[in-house]
Amino acid sequence: MSTVLGYRAFGAADVQEYYDRPDPAPGPAEVLVRVAAAGVNPLDHLLRSGHVPDLNGHLPFPQVIGMEAAGTVLAVGEDATGLEVGDRVTGFALTGAGTYAETTLLLGESTARIPDSLPWTWAATIPVAGTTALDVLDQLDLPKGASLLVNGIGGGVGIAVAQLARDRGLVVTGTGSAAKRELATKYGAAFVDYTAGSVVGSFDAVVDTVGGQSLRDVASLGKKLVAAGDPSVTELGGEFVRRRLDRTSLERVAELMAQGRLDPHITGTYPLARAQEALALVESRHASGKLVISI
Repeated sequence: MSTVLGYRAFGAADVQEYYDRPDPAPGPAEVLVRVAAAGVNPLDHLLRSGHVPDLNGHLPFPQVIGMEAAGTVLAVGEDATGLEVGDRVTGFALTGAGTYAETTLLLGESTARIPDSLPWTWAATIPVAGTTALDVLDQLDLPKGASLLVNGIGGGVGIAVAQLARDRGLVVTGTGSAAKRELATKYGAAFVDYTAGSVVGSFDAVVDTVGGQSLRDVASLGKKLVAAGDPSVTELGGEFVRRRLDRTSLERVAELMAQGRLDPHITGTYPLARAQEALALVESRHASGKLVISI
């Protein structure tokens, strides 16, 4: 048995509860992992609220919160190639097993070994924030010297996009509340406080991580537009990020971290017993950088 944080019906934070479940057995394409750390993402509360039924509307209750984790492989399904018991890994819980948990199931093809030098907390941020940033920039395919506006630079995806863009020789500007200025400038981005008035300028591309009206406010500022969280970007002439949830992408981000080219900027680490605090902070949209649950 292991402890998890989940919910028995869709709803607000008050539906969340801790309970014990038996360690799940991996299916043919899955691996059982002892979770060392789990990333906290906006997607977590959107899934709990029932706002993404295509992803979890078909799953039975109770459901466990969380989509990304790092840990140690305990068992390997017969079709999950390239992984062995004892491997240090990171991956997506595309199995529906969640990651705010002591053990979970990861999909083998969406799980990768990580370098021994990589801390568990860093590795836990790779599947969502890390690979989303990679996918956005690969999709834009901008030449060195191009200008990029990152709308919402202070979050986990935004700060990863900023760093990887700078690493590719792009000129980065980021938007955020005044509290995010120091974080943006730390990673070499020009900063625009969107609470002080409209964002103005012209850019080769815009990456949006905020969505809603904020996306609409900046949509016309770039020759190219990609959104990481709001699919309605297509109504504005832009594209939604094309996600690659595969082992190669995980390995690429892990290597960038190991080389010192990407810092997930973890601003808070919480034990599983306080996971609800971390998720509440992300849900409030006041979190800066990346929050992680250390298990």
